[in-house]
Amino acid sequence: MKKPLVAIVGRPNVGKSTFFNYIVGKRISIVDSTPGVTRDRVYADAEWSGHNFTLVDTGGLDSSSEDIFQKNIYMQAEIAVELADVVIFIVDGNAGVTRNDEEVASFLRKSNKPVVLAVNKLDNFEVEKTYDFYSLGLGEPFPMSTLQAKGLGEILDEVVKHFPEPVEKDDDETIKIAVVGRPNAGKSSIVNRILGEDRVVVSDVAGTTRDAIDSNFRYNNKNYTIIDTAGLRRKRAVENESIESYSVIRSMDAIKRADIVLIVFNASEEISEQDVRIAGYVHEENKPSIIIMNKWDLVEKNDKTILRYQKDLDEKLKFMSYFKTLYISALTGKRFGEIMPEVEKVIENTNRRIPTGALNEILQSAMVANEPPYRKGRRLKIRYITQADTNPPTFVLFVNDANLMHYSYLRYLENYIRGTVDFSGTPIKIILKSKQEEE
Repeated sequence: MKKPLVAIVGRPNVGKSTFFNYIVGKRISIVDSTPGVTRDRVYADAEWSGHNFTLVDTGGLDSSSEDIFQKNIYMQAEIAVELADVVIFIVDGNAGVTRNDEEVASFLRKSNKPVVLAVNKLDNFEVEKTYDFYSLGLGEPFPMSTLQAKGLGEILDEVVKHFPEPVEKDDDETIKIAVVGRPNAGKSSIVNRILGEDRVVVSDVAGTTRDAIDSNFRYNNKNYTIIDTAGLRRKRAVENESIESYSVIRSMDAIKRADIVLIVFNASEEISEQDVRIAGYVHEENKPSIIIMNKWDLVEKNDKTILRYQKDLDEKLKFMSYFKTLYISALTGKRFGEIMPEVEKVIENTNRRIPTGALNEILQSAMVANEPPYRKGRRLKIRYITQADTNPPTFVLFVNDANLMHYSYLRYLENYIRGTVDFSGTPIKIILKSKQEEE
């Protein structure tokens, strides 16, 4: 189920980033050296009163500025608002209503999106300073101070009121496949072959695809939507581009709403840091995936070529050891027919549910083979395990004290489960629950 998206917009220096960091900052923690895009991402996940959502920050909107990046910043904001379920419009309470505020408000009224108007920098909570902002025609202005964390709860309470009603996934619902990768890896060619027609533009010029394009098709009597996305380049490489830098937002959104992701690498080139970062982002989003080594026809091969490539992938993608790989050529069609059967297998794996009895037999075997560790003079005791969810498969491990679990033993348990049950192509999550938490 896709999380609601909340976009933050406003003039420069009104406190957007401070608000963003306060809401999501305490929820972002680096627990591993997993390559990814956490530091550079536009999005961050947040939670309020039991509602999980995604927050997206945007650049400061200033039509009077001569900054050459303003056109790009406006484009970013427009895309973010278009994708958003709710918009938080932040203004400066001490500055009063400005021309820029009026221009942004006019744009937001035309968007027909729910808008929560937040009047910031009211450190003494001078509510009377909010009155002038009624003139923007966006409803009640909410006072807040991001510096002192005042009024943020009231604003978030208003935000979650506008979230769409959650729709439970139907068995007949379309399965969404996002196709991502660096520019010119052959994503559009793969999409066109799957669809059996030239539905999207294919070019040797990197960056031809500027948008996330949805196309529907059927395979084995199931409905699918395949999403072609803009090539994801390194942040440094796109900062001065007029459109490409903000088409990245759509690509990230495509990953978030996908049921499975095809991560396309150009096999004729070395696996790059950016290839690894893209895979890391998909992994961070807990999305099942398949690594597609495209342009295999351009690689000079011998009987050890695939082994060499696979070893390189194993090393660079060791943070997602569950990955599956296909070596194909979208140009010649070589092994192309393996993609959709593999998609079906991975979808089956990510939706696999193991009975509690069978799970606990696996757990007991794992502990017999390798006993839980001692830590701080106490032994970790694992009572039982149950599966709480699918897509991704999520397990709850009941223990005497979660603080006694070492990450290496948790990794061992995951690998043992994977060695017994086929979860290839999909991440799995193991949640620890201490005895105290049960009571």
